[in-house]
Amino acid sequence: MNRIKIVGLTGQSGAGKSTVSAYFAKNGMCVINADEIVKNLYTPDSVCLKAVSGVFGQDIILSDGNIDRPLLAKRAFSSKENTHLLNSIVHPFVTYEFMQMAKQAQTDGKSVVIYDAPQLFESGADVFCDLIVSVTAKKEIRLERICKRDNIDISRAELRMSAQLDEEFFRSHSDIVIENNFSMEQVELAAQKAAEAINNLMR
Repeated sequence: MNRIKIVGLTGQSGAGKSTVSAYFAKNGMCVINADEIVKNLYTPDSVCLKAVSGVFGQDIILSDGNIDRPLLAKRAFSSKENTHLLNSIVHPFVTYEFMQMAKQAQTDGKSVVIYDAPQLFESGADVFCDLIVSVTAKKEIRLERICKRDNIDISRAELRMSAQLDEEFFRSHSDIVIENNFSMEQVELAAQKAAEAINNLMR
């Protein structure tokens, strides 16, 4: 049996990667979402949550045992160093879970899986991807989207953005780049072309 092909889908925060991911899933592609994996890892009394709270403070665990996501985000995104620290703790757990899910997808007859991972490069997951698709958008558009999505002010959104890789990095390290500065129809058209390219390259 041939190894399942892995397509990494990534991009800067606020670029609109979720729109492209949703298009791929809607059109029958197998999508594994790294953020969903993280949510499942942050369950009460999990090894991952204990490791994170041991570094970022026990008070990030709420009275019901769940994680205080806003508080963790505030601390983790306060500097590039803290962002890197959180990533170094969580990424090994996420990668392991992804690999298990990819193996199951292959068992289920899938030949290609989309790995929707905002931290694709930071986690080192790009090394096992056969193809990388990045979604980009203008800074002012991303800033507006982050503020609206996460209900935070501009200064916190800018701090979060500054802790991430720049757009040129994504462009230079990707096989396909989708620009998401336009209407939903234009983005879906770009996603359609990317899907066709993925299918052609994976044959």
